[in-house]
Amino acid sequence: MRSIGILIEGKDGTVSRNSLGAVSAARGEDHRLFALVPDGAAASYAGALSAHGVHNVVDMRFEDEAPAAFDPVRQAEAVALAVGHFDLDALVGVTSAVGKEVLPRVAAQLDAPLVMDCVEIHLADNTARKPLYSGKTVGLVQLTGSTPLFGLRPNVYHPSLAPEETRTVSFAVPPGTDARLRVRKILEPRQEAVDLAEADIIVSGGRGMRGPENYRILEQCAQALGACVGASRVAVDSGWVPHTMQVGQTGSTVNPRLYIACGISGAVQHLAGMKTAGLIVAINQDPEAPMVKNADYAIIGDLFEIIPLLTRELLRSG
Repeated sequence: MRSIGILIEGKDGTVSRNSLGAVSAARGEDHRLFALVPDGAAASYAGALSAHGVHNVVDMRFEDEAPAAFDPVRQAEAVALAVGHFDLDALVGVTSAVGKEVLPRVAAQLDAPLVMDCVEIHLADNTARKPLYSGKTVGLVQLTGSTPLFGLRPNVYHPSLAPEETRTVSFAVPPGTDARLRVRKILEPRQEAVDLAEADIIVSGGRGMRGPENYRILEQCAQALGACVGASRVAVDSGWVPHTMQVGQTGSTVNPRLYIACGISGAVQHLAGMKTAGLIVAINQDPEAPMVKNADYAIIGDLFEIIPLLTRELLRSG
């Protein structure tokens, strides 16, 4: 029987949907699953983790003063120690903002192989598929060595129920080393943060939005769809929207069921961050734009006419 660890993320006492998807990806007939919870919320997460097939919830308890905010160095130290203590054969996480900070540090401490942004994993032979060359192709990677680490692309694996009898295990984390990085405080954005990685539907705007005031029409459309609003790097660099809304190689890598690109030309860096979406719709005045050529459906026209019309139809249809 193989012991598989899953790095769990959550917020406000709720396990993230992508972490539950990682649990589903790690399940197997001969797998015993260990949910590693470094944020002190194991008790709140236990019910959902049990319902999705976790056998052991590892509640990490820091013996020294707990970090005042998310500290990737301390979390990585704790996870690496837990991997050794529970003799885990592999570790699965999400290629999220947290995963990008923690998983590479764990791999470095364990001298273990790591592959990020996986769209498919097979723990039986430690192989994974991941986009390469900005999404132009998909590579099959096999990890050799002890305790391979896998970072899943968000929204690739969806949660599925598989109830198990679960026990919660307390794991004492000894005082950390004198790291050069110390996180003392995290300043929350004034507006509610957009969790693009969890979104099923995203409506994004780019250079064609012409200014920050015009994102209102995207927000109205997104509200009618039950969607999140995203943006291209041009819009972020121009100061129109915050970085939390950026989709692409230097922003959030997303995998929604539906991605609506409004006035986005489709630079390779942007395509790399959303090309695996289930359905791509482009709204653009340029029929030769890369985004149009990569879309499943394209509407050639003025987004300032099309988006309000779409919103009205959505509201009319209920």
